[in-house]
Amino acid sequence: MNVPFVDLQAQYRSIKSEIDEAIHRVLDTSAFVLGREVEAFERAFAGYVGARECVGVSNGTAAIQLALTACGVGQGQEVIVPANTFFATAEAVSNAGATPVFVDCDADSYTIDPNKIEAAITGRTRAIIPVHLYGQPADLDPVFEIAARRNLFVIEDAAQAHGALYRDRPVGALARAGCFSFYPGKNLGAYGEGGAVLTNDLEVARRVRMLRDHGSERKYHHELVGYNFRLEGIQGAVLSVKLKHLDHWNDQRRAHAA
Repeated sequence: MNVPFVDLQAQYRSIKSEIDEAIHRVLDTSAFVLGREVEAFERAFAGYVGARECVGVSNGTAAIQLALTACGVGQGQEVIVPANTFFATAEAVSNAGATPVFVDCDADSYTIDPNKIEAAITGRTRAIIPVHLYGQPADLDPVFEIAARRNLFVIEDAAQAHGALYRDRPVGALARAGCFSFYPGKNLGAYGEGGAVLTNDLEVARRVRMLRDHGSERKYHHELVGYNFRLEGIQGAVLSVKLKHLDHWNDQRRAHAA
């Protein structure tokens, strides 16, 4: 008997009326790129995670790249990442112009081993990216202690941790920025690609918004060289619907795994 790990068809059937209504709203308004549905999702997801700002972007890889760039990371700098993570974590560092430096993982949690971070820090190190893997948060307290002592900042890769808690607080809003992916197979997945940067730093949020839209805050005025990393309206609408069910779905996953 073949039991799929993720059955997106069954999931759609369970919320079909809500999804169809949300998609039709986008079709009726023709707000296909950014727009009201994306803004509504950004507000809802910021509230869910407990961050001041959420900026929807085109995918999780773009989220990490934009967060790094918005924080000033670039050529000649290094960013510490775990050796056990999806390729996109290190790829985003390279896309931002910096060099990823790999640190081994804890044998029990498979997340970055804080005890091995210090040895990887050099005069070029600018940031640390702990990855919350398989829904399990990385051990953040010692990472934050090292970062504060060495004048580094931390960006959370929460692409596999929607709804995960660290010391009873949602991950993704605990560092300078948190980055999420909404790839369809995630426990909060879009119907295509999607991602988001969460932050409590208003300036970081402002810069990410500019960078995702060709360096622009208003139409045809471009203050810097950016990217076309915008979130689509249909994805915002779909994610708003699915977000309301996320806690229930996570509880079901925990029950099945117990």
